[in-house]
Amino acid sequence: MSVAFASLLEPFIEFPFMRRALVATLALSLGCAPIGCVLVLRRMSLVGDAMAHAVLPGAAAGFLLAGLSLPAMSLGGFVAALAVALAAGFVTRSTPQREDASFAAFYLIALALGVLLVSLRGSQVDLMHMLFGSVLAVDDTALLQIAVVASVTLWTLALMYRPLVLESFDPGFLRSVGGPGARAHMLLLVLLVANLVSAFQALGTLMAVGLMMLPAAAARFWVASLPAMAALSVAIGAVSGAAGLLLSYHAELPSGPCIVLVCGGAYIASVLFGARDGIVTRRFLAASHLTR
Repeated sequence: MSVAFASLLEPFIEFPFMRRALVATLALSLGCAPIGCVLVLRRMSLVGDAMAHAVLPGAAAGFLLAGLSLPAMSLGGFVAALAVALAAGFVTRSTPQREDASFAAFYLIALALGVLLVSLRGSQVDLMHMLFGSVLAVDDTALLQIAVVASVTLWTLALMYRPLVLESFDPGFLRSVGGPGARAHMLLLVLLVANLVSAFQALGTLMAVGLMMLPAAAARFWVASLPAMAALSVAIGAVSGAAGLLLSYHAELPSGPCIVLVCGGAYIASVLFGARDGIVTRRFLAASHLTR
């Protein structure tokens, strides 16, 4: 059995690009999963998906200006996603339209614009790279960017923990005591965009949000408190990242979709068997109560 296990892990031992991909997924899990937990608690899960798509036109503009330059594409993606967030917030405050509808409208516009910009000068390969990324092609510069964003995210969440939690559960109370509710919300959006931009190189605009939201949604079925949920979501994301990389290597499949599908498997298992409101668990407890 030990031989089979060693053979399974051989890609991480033998190939440097697999080790870089593993470190990248671990760092992305550290930064993205806690943000996903806050979004789940605030019922903003679809906002994360919208912001992931909003990165594309800025990254495409950076690609048109500087080619496959990580700094240019990251800066463009960051600016574009923040612009979408501000535009959606302005429409929500100025009209009766709900925030989710505003984000959905602007992310569709951004996605179409991004695809159009890439098609102006890029090839089908460039478009696929932007949409789905390539975690196996992560270089040292991208790895450093991911690590810096994850570190800043964890420090910022630790410093702003109380305002973020209060703004998530009781924003009215936070406003009544003069708390930094609006600043906490804006800070959350900035951290969200920064993590999506850092994940863009590895997983692309379509896959990046998967490593953020699926582990967080899965952890919600096991634990109640936010710190425990964040820790568990990081663990689920890290294990899913490693398992997805191994699956992609041994089955010769694309790495990004494999990682997200393993995260999806963890989510479905949590929906069924989670200790908190899992479908099978809830029915088992109900049946055990009836037999008493």
